[in-house]
Amino acid sequence: MRTDLDHLPSAKRRELELVVKLIFEEFGDAVALAQQTWKKQARILKIILFGSYARGGWVEEPHTAKGYRSDFDLLIIVSHEKLVDTGTYWSHADERLIRERDVTGVLRTPVNFIVHTLGEVNDALSQGRYFFTDIAREGVVIYQADDDELAQPKPKSPSDALALAREYAEDWLPSADEFLIQGREAAARGWAKKAAFELHQAAERLYHGVLLTLTLYTPHTHRLSALRSMAEQLDERLIEAWPREHREDRKRFEKLKDAYIKARYSKHYQIEADDLDWLVERVEVLTSIVASICQERIASLAAAAAN
Repeated sequence: MRTDLDHLPSAKRRELELVVKLIFEEFGDAVALAQQTWKKQARILKIILFGSYARGGWVEEPHTAKGYRSDFDLLIIVSHEKLVDTGTYWSHADERLIRERDVTGVLRTPVNFIVHTLGEVNDALSQGRYFFTDIAREGVVIYQADDDELAQPKPKSPSDALALAREYAEDWLPSADEFLIQGREAAARGWAKKAAFELHQAAERLYHGVLLTLTLYTPHTHRLSALRSMAEQLDERLIEAWPREHREDRKRFEKLKDAYIKARYSKHYQIEADDLDWLVERVEVLTSIVASICQERIASLAAAAAN
């Protein structure tokens, strides 16, 4: 795999160096009081930059009508399966990276990361899952504890890929519709918190569905911002679903993002009716875009399988 970042401006390279430093600081704190043998031996084996900053096609236009800025996307490979638990070992790292961007301004670029063991990554490569084969082909190793290479990807046959893509689309997209319907009804009844949660679930399932249909992979996360970032880098049409130019629109998305936990458990979570109306409209737009993308992908795989 590549290890050079010469295609990035020096400011972006320095920023990535800081991101790696912050990740190691927070990971070190998370395993500092280790008692179990596996935790005492806990290590980050590799950190791989993937997505637009690895390919060289990133976008940075926060002051345009789209207001879009590409994220740093990172695959963190760890030494033990228990370290994949994002809630236990990575929530503070995630919060730190968000704080250093949104509060202190130390970071300018948003950061999203996924965590897997080497076994999980190699197993996915052996199954020909596009997401990981793309990382193996295009990714850039920005940290590694040793020189061990990833497994060689084994391409999945078009017919197998088609069967999986259809299965994923037929599972995730209709269930997203159900949550959207329930969100509309809850909003109409004035059940604001329930409406926000149902709309979050609709959007989350749409992103999981489109990621699985396109790449045969989706991360185990409820973080809407991470799912949105990964999906938008696969198809820029998805950017249209969430206007970013105005602060009010960005705050509304934040309300939706927070709804998974706070709308259910926090007495302080509040969302207004006009915000819910806007979110319903945007999830409807997202639904339409995702449906088109998935239909196109399945048609493409069907044509490849037929040939």
